[in-house]
Amino acid sequence: MIETNDLSKQFHDFWAVEGVTINVQPGQILAFLGQNGAGKTTTVRMLTALLEPTRGWARVAGYDVSTHGNEVRASVGVLTEQHGLYVRMNALEYLDFFGQVYSLSPQARKARSEYLLDYFGLSYAAKRRIGEYSKGMRQKLALARALIHEPPVLLLDEPTSAMDPESARLVRDEIARLKSSQRSIVICTHNLAEAEALADTVAIIYRGRILMQGSLDELKDNILGSAEYEAQLAEAWTPNGLTLPEGVTMRQLDGTRLRFQVKQPREVNPQLVHALSAGHAPVVAFQEVPRTLEQAYLKAMAEAQGGTYVV
Repeated sequence: MIETNDLSKQFHDFWAVEGVTINVQPGQILAFLGQNGAGKTTTVRMLTALLEPTRGWARVAGYDVSTHGNEVRASVGVLTEQHGLYVRMNALEYLDFFGQVYSLSPQARKARSEYLLDYFGLSYAAKRRIGEYSKGMRQKLALARALIHEPPVLLLDEPTSAMDPESARLVRDEIARLKSSQRSIVICTHNLAEAEALADTVAIIYRGRILMQGSLDELKDNILGSAEYEAQLAEAWTPNGLTLPEGVTMRQLDGTRLRFQVKQPREVNPQLVHALSAGHAPVVAFQEVPRTLEQAYLKAMAEAQGGTYVV
């Protein structure tokens, strides 16, 4: 649904985006992560055919962004960080206006507007001026506007920026509902918990280049290393003579906690648990140590800047 190769954008002597190659399949959500100024918004603007690439190419919904700009813009729904709602209009007028922009018939505009307002739970406020809406209501209306023409691609820039936790949760739930086998979604966000909850794949951008990309599990494995498991002991115990399965390393955190790094947990963990039992370890709990996208992101960024990050 979205495919780029060596996508790059230069402003004067500054490369805002350089060498971005991504592939987003139908039904996937991709999260772009990176610092302010890393190139996320510039990439989105090229994907919407608003900026011409300096080098490389991109196809969105099968259309080249350089040669079929009108078709690309008709195929995408965009939510920008500053979405520019017309606060003197009511919601029905607002959606009808954008339906006209996308050349929908009067019947289609009416049907889509009513459907989307109902879908986002805004029907009760359909004739209220947008200026009276809360932040959460405005964000959901902006999402409705992005969907008025039923686009196969959604590009969302900071969809929950500056929102209270309740409103942000509502918008995240709506984004999850919008995912379908016929639609692909790209999210630019600083909210790492949000990206972890929504995304199928993640791309970390640093100074215009993709530092790393892949599924959540792939990123965690590549950046943080193999999965870790911790054994909680009932009392102090020394693992003298404990024979570990191949591919397992161990460190003792304190007298009652052992931590193991395991490369193939499905195959190895049963052997590890058996070894602990055979060694008479007083194990009361054995569980995976949580690894978050935030840990992976912070470590990747620290290493990119020449520093270290201790997980």
